[in-house]
Amino acid sequence: MKILQSILTGVVVMALSVCSMGQSGNSITVKADQLVAEVQPTMWGVFFEDINLGADGGIYAEMVKNRSFEFYKPMMGWTILGKPLTEGDFLVVNRKKVNEANPRFLCVTLHNNKKGSIGLNNEGFRGMGVKKDIGYDFSFMYHQTSPGIKMYIELVNETGEIIGSTVVNTTATGSEWKKIKTSFIASATAPKASMRIWFEGDGPIDLDMISLFPQDTWKKRPGGMRADMIQMLADMKPGFIRFPGGCIVEGYDLSQRYQWKKTIGPVEQRQLIINRWNFEFAHRPTPDYFQTFGLGFFEYFQLAEDIGAEPLPILNAGMACQFNSAELVPISQLDPYIQDALDLIEFANGDITTQWGKVRAEMGHPGPFHLKFMGVGNENWGPQYIERLKIFTKAIKEKYPNIKLVNSSGTDPNGERFDYLNGELRKMNADIIDEHYYRRPEWFLQNASRYDNYDRKGSKIFAGEYAAQSDKTVSVNNKNNWQTAIAEAAFMTGMERNADVVCMASYAPLFANVDGWQWTPDMIWVDNLQVYGTPNYYVQKLFSLNKGTNVVPILQDNKPLSGQDSLYASAVIDKNTNELVVKLVNVSGKTQTKDIQVSGIKKLDADAKLTILKADDLTDVNSFNQPGKVAPSEQALKLKGKKISLSLMPYSFTIVRVKMS
Repeated sequence: MKILQSILTGVVVMALSVCSMGQSGNSITVKADQLVAEVQPTMWGVFFEDINLGADGGIYAEMVKNRSFEFYKPMMGWTILGKPLTEGDFLVVNRKKVNEANPRFLCVTLHNNKKGSIGLNNEGFRGMGVKKDIGYDFSFMYHQTSPGIKMYIELVNETGEIIGSTVVNTTATGSEWKKIKTSFIASATAPKASMRIWFEGDGPIDLDMISLFPQDTWKKRPGGMRADMIQMLADMKPGFIRFPGGCIVEGYDLSQRYQWKKTIGPVEQRQLIINRWNFEFAHRPTPDYFQTFGLGFFEYFQLAEDIGAEPLPILNAGMACQFNSAELVPISQLDPYIQDALDLIEFANGDITTQWGKVRAEMGHPGPFHLKFMGVGNENWGPQYIERLKIFTKAIKEKYPNIKLVNSSGTDPNGERFDYLNGELRKMNADIIDEHYYRRPEWFLQNASRYDNYDRKGSKIFAGEYAAQSDKTVSVNNKNNWQTAIAEAAFMTGMERNADVVCMASYAPLFANVDGWQWTPDMIWVDNLQVYGTPNYYVQKLFSLNKGTNVVPILQDNKPLSGQDSLYASAVIDKNTNELVVKLVNVSGKTQTKDIQVSGIKKLDADAKLTILKADDLTDVNSFNQPGKVAPSEQALKLKGKKISLSLMPYSFTIVRVKMS
């Protein structure tokens, strides 16, 4: 702990030396009548990528792994129970020419079998999280030549005890696929249950899309999203949600890129692909990680609407991941990629008489999703990106001039790659430039003034991916500790002070499963039954819930408060509530007493609200056992006149919210 504190203190001293900011008195000034920048409603948002079992096995609540036998190993996730009478009693059949989106199904042949003789077991995504007294919807598609097969569905806990069951009879015959749905209620809770299917009867039956969903999904939508995970996002009231990535937009090569048109329509017609995080890291292999696209672009738009966030889809720019294959589509073959972008805008916003607006309406949303932003490319770089981006930009702006385009500035916040892209994008008058930074906490403190000297009239900035790394980037030892969170809070005051430059920002990655992660740190951690927010989550949430509408100056010695006395600060007013909101981050190990003088108003209300986020140790983390170890606390604060007197605790993030008149 002492070593960490010494490092942090040393960094602050170095930052102060660089900025020539010396010690001063206790007085800080807020000029509440000087509105220096408008805070965009999109200022603080979230970025979702299907990494760390974020979608399948995460917010997409499907409990059956490999439900349509489309993984590279067709029976992955499944185990045959009992002893089949003949070798071919369980066969995976491929009908690719008949159904390219969902070619495989399982043919089970019975020989007057009784219950318990042969069956299937599905292990779920690191087990199935089953909750007592919750209903579960089981469904599957089938066809058979003769009726009379009975299937016994059982949920069993880790010791093999049955904790939920139902029985279905397959009565329909013929060549057409039929769907059966049934429901049952679990009698007990189990974090790592599995599902068994026992067969009874005679003859063959073909099975596909074997599915199990809890009924307590977000907004109770059948086949929907995991409610507790989505609630964590809704509680933040984010201004936007960026989706579906991230690196999965690019793919290892172009065959594995994300193609939004393959993620809409009936789920059984959505074509599965491998997730690039399946094999990306040799130290964290995840051979069962695929994208079924049960969570597709329609669901992403619907989610954004649900939580009041602007949708920000990112599309492939004709470039695969440059860290992997660096595969490019030739310029002469770029048209389909551009058409996908134009069609997506029509899908989101078009009238129901248009081709893609009609598709949206048929999926249950006749009204538009009011798409305003779109990203072209993710962490792409070099002249090849600029060349393709210019073609995308021209085509999109000619047809949809009001759509704001987000453009990549590469993988790093500085260096040759960044300098080239930043220069070229500004020559293009890019709407929004996406900057990413995964760096040590020290970097975030040293760069809290990064945007102070950016061009106020030029391209706007989207801080699209950032997270302080307690160890180093791509290290398995990175922790979501308080040291990383408080450094991010300090940096975020700098983004908020420069809201006329920074219009959007989001931490990344968003979710991680404790049993299936590839990358750390991550904002929200889950297992099959629980979810908790990290200290970083609470920093993000507090900024989002207190973003206000207009930035006002907060100064010490007539300079923005950004490192002096180890303090970082920003201030906004909220015109909607007529409140002043002051955010202060104390990165030192000592309590600091400060008086904040507020000018430009008649008076402050005598009763203010004080919110404090702090930890006793910079290494403190939250966990399933202690989910609130680092969490905000609120208390009343009495004021006199136009002065706010505060004792800022060591290593703390403090927010004061008070009415003005």
